Amino acid sequence: MPQRTEHTGVSRREALLALGAVAVTASAAPLGATTSRAVRVGRLDQSVARWCFARTPINDLCASAKRMGLMGVDLLGDTEWEIPKQYGLQCTMGNSFGTIPMGFNRLNQHEKLVADGEAMIPNAATAGVQKIVVFSGNRGGMSDGEGIANCITGLKRLMPTAEKHGVVLCMEMLNSKVDHKDYHADHTAWAVEVAKGVNSPSFRLLYDIYHMQVMEGDVITTIKANLSWIAHFHTAGVPGRNEIDGGQELNYRGIAEFIAGSGYRGVVAHEFLPRREGMKSLREAVEVCTV
Repeated sequence: MPQRTEHTGVSRREALLALGAVAVTASAAPLGATTSRAVRVGRLDQSVARWCFARTPINDLCASAKRMGLMGVDLLGDTEWEIPKQYGLQCTMGNSFGTIPMGFNRLNQHEKLVADGEAMIPNAATAGVQKIVVFSGNRGGMSDGEGIANCITGLKRLMPTAEKHGVVLCMEMLNSKVDHKDYHADHTAWAVEVAKGVNSPSFRLLYDIYHMQVMEGDVITTIKANLSWIAHFHTAGVPGRNEIDGGQELNYRGIAEFIAGSGYRGVVAHEFLPRREGMKSLREAVEVCTV
């Protein structure tokens, strides 16, 4: 399970460990659960990242997501892939078979990453999970050119399996300024070079709006220039990685309007850490991005 250490003091690993305390009833949907698909809200398909609401039982999160018109839950481990289906939802992205610090930029990691990927991809396809997040790994003194070349080499080994099963591996760009010191894929241009080199419909990018605002800003222009390589978005407020309301610097309504008008047909998943009541904050985020 990938470790994500945020400057807030909460990590994706810590959040996922907390899920064990709230997942006792996760295998059974409550009375009244439905298997129909959630009603699409606006022109964008929206989802929510599981780890940000780790203290909420998965059934409760799915039920709330359904009521809000979300189409799925993001970043689930394989033991939870099937749960959203009980609510007419999808697992919109599966957790990685690698880690944030040790990724595809290290040749000595390729054998394990490829073996783990070969095992996970068919299972993901069977469960209806169409996308899996992957990571570049940390620089550790490596040049940009070497890191890009190494990522291409390792990821290309997985493309025949991913293409066969219709699964897309999405490399996430993360900021190395605040949250993930030394992470290699910390700029859009770097990750786009990897995507060009892999040259497969089964490899695309996860553009995290929060992370890329921290690193490079100019969000809408960057998205417009690179949209063909982007298969997934994450949201969070800047600074702080909290709600996407008027208390932070990004105009998420404008960003959502642009993405919806661009012809993008993927998912926009909310990956913020709520400072207030979680489901209220999530509903407000959905409303902001309903365009």
